[in-house]
Amino acid sequence: MYLSRFLSIHALWVTVSSVMQHYPLVWGHYDVCKTQIYTEEGKVWDYMACQPESTDMTKYLKVKLDPPDITCGDPPESFCAMGNPYMCNNECDASTPELAHPPELMFDFEGRHPSTFWQSATWKEYPKPLQVNITLSWSKTIELTDNIVITFESGRPDQMILEKSLDYGRTWQPYQYYATDCLDAFHMDPKSVKDLSQHTVLEIICTEEYSTGYTTNSKIIHFEIKDRFAFFAGPRLRNMASLYGQLDTTKKLRDFFTVTDLRIRLLRPAIGEIFVDELHLARYFYAISDIKVRGRCKCNLHATVCVYDNSKLTCECEHNTTGPDCGKCKKNYQGRPWSPGSYLPIPKGTANTCIPSISSIGNPPKFNRIWPNISSLEVSNPKQANVCDNELLHCQNGGTCHNNVRCLCPAAYTGILCEKLRCEEAGGCSSDSGQGPTPKGSVALLLPLFLTSLLLGTASSPGF
Repeated sequence: MYLSRFLSIHALWVTVSSVMQHYPLVWGHYDVCKTQIYTEEGKVWDYMACQPESTDMTKYLKVKLDPPDITCGDPPESFCAMGNPYMCNNECDASTPELAHPPELMFDFEGRHPSTFWQSATWKEYPKPLQVNITLSWSKTIELTDNIVITFESGRPDQMILEKSLDYGRTWQPYQYYATDCLDAFHMDPKSVKDLSQHTVLEIICTEEYSTGYTTNSKIIHFEIKDRFAFFAGPRLRNMASLYGQLDTTKKLRDFFTVTDLRIRLLRPAIGEIFVDELHLARYFYAISDIKVRGRCKCNLHATVCVYDNSKLTCECEHNTTGPDCGKCKKNYQGRPWSPGSYLPIPKGTANTCIPSISSIGNPPKFNRIWPNISSLEVSNPKQANVCDNELLHCQNGGTCHNNVRCLCPAAYTGILCEKLRCEEAGGCSSDSGQGPTPKGSVALLLPLFLTSLLLGTASSPGF
């Protein structure tokens, strides 16, 4: 009896697997833009919202320092250890590779030893402020997916601001303030991200958590992306559907995690004491050994691939969209206004695919926009029209392309690309018309439920 029940379950699982193979293997990750599925009308394209994988974005950035001559080593100079002002046997010399500390060493790959780092000139001009702006630019809109982590080789600064830009550095807004004394430095009460909530997640805070003086194990500053995600997805980010739903419906939240540029404003180096020791100014400087920025290209849920070519990131757009961020419809695919994809409904989202500009030969669709001359699109003469092809103009709903001139549609569909139900032209489709589209994935969703109930029933059987 048990063997026969096991074989029945196995057979059912094989059936489920065969149905599910046309769906993304990982639901909710949006790593597939389209897939072919089988319906009563045959094999058709099923379009989904999609996005590139999260990756290390420091590989693609450009770094700029202001003032440009703030890096140490020109002229060569000695610097001292923070903990011991009399240990001044370290030297920075830009002309000697072993002793140079250029900006690119903030992003190089390194193991535990040796440590490489960028370093500023020392505070030899005190009391004039020692301030540095480090600007990270991508020339592309990116979405942050993990904490920004800055590792200092010197003491962490007493005062620092992390800023972001959404318009390629034309305007800036603060992301977070860092200080040993927030009230004194920025006239703000100190807070941590743990003091925030869903309703205050966009609040700009000042934290004292990362600005203590120099200690061996206290070199890192965070901007906590994941802790903010956790307000919606749970402490271990297991409920990503909730987070995606919030990002989809709340533009301010989505923009909060979106940047084109980041700027690290170093305003005051680590002092380690109450007062600056003017006799040992060579112990005060900035040094950064690593910056981590993890994210993905923003492609408006219309691409899974972002290519880096000629020092530029560009989305490889799907869904008949184009542009560096897939931010507009391709030519001849402006049958409705462009729209970004949607994370909803979970797990596949909505592709919001751009559709052809012409719904039927010679008749532009009814939209409030200016349409090009029909003859300019080579459709005034149906014999010369390039209605469908194998690359961009796919026949829909199981239609087949005939000589690039027209789509041969299944009986239930009509239109230039078989995009319309025939019953709609006849006055409307009803559930008993026999021409309503089969809900995609309905079988795939019912079978796992049935399998679950079968397994539960098996588990409750006596003696199993």
